[in-house]
Amino acid sequence: MNKTVIKVEGMSCSHCVNSVETAVGAIDGVSGVAVDLEGKTVTVDHDSSVTLDNLKDAIEGQGYDVVD
Repeated sequence: MNKTVIKVEGMSCSHCVNSVETAVGAIDGVSGVAVDLEGKTVTVDHDSSVTLDNLKDAIEGQGYDVVD
């Protein structure tokens, strides 16, 4: 199992958290998603089939900015 932490800008409320958790959680191979609003991070537990691009696409598709 892999763990990836992604810095995300633009999340400010529980709706933001739900949107990101739902979008990222829908990716095949993702087993857990934790959003930290204060820390502006999304932590994802996933298997090796999931790429960083998959995660970025899901988050950016909800209107948030992934920061490298």
